[in-house]
Amino acid sequence: MVILVDNQDNQIGLMEKLKAHEYGLLHRAFSVFILNSKGKMLLQKRAASKYHSPNLWTNACCSHPQPNEDLQDACKRRLKEEIGIHTTQDLEHIGHVLYKAPFENGLTEHEYDHILVLRTEEQPILNPDEASDFRYADIQDIKKEIEQRPEEFTVWFKLILEKGFFN
Repeated sequence: MVILVDNQDNQIGLMEKLKAHEYGLLHRAFSVFILNSKGKMLLQKRAASKYHSPNLWTNACCSHPQPNEDLQDACKRRLKEEIGIHTTQDLEHIGHVLYKAPFENGLTEHEYDHILVLRTEEQPILNPDEASDFRYADIQDIKKEIEQRPEEFTVWFKLILEKGFFN
């Protein structure tokens, strides 16, 4: 289930995740970015089996909080499930983006996407159902890669970097 929201992130209902993506309804989501002590950003390559945006580079972890789940708890849960990173520290909430992106398979991401940052040296242990590869890169180098090969990155990742959250 995902939490349907209005443009102010107020909950207005619940819906099965796939249905929300079929109808393109606005729902709550989060994107976690990991930075190490050198300021390098962790990127993950989404697994080939993902139902949208497969094999694309993106931020460390992204998902949806479950009904009645605290945003911090949801981020920590998904970090563990997706890339094997366990943390007890709170993540820094740096803002949000609202976006709508239709995909070739007929699904639409329409998300109120909370952006959070974790600073850690812990190395990921990838869940192969979620991610096929990872790397650390300098943020300016990532931006240059996006300019040269935008088709290799997820829509939300490009949008968040374009919005200037990581300058």
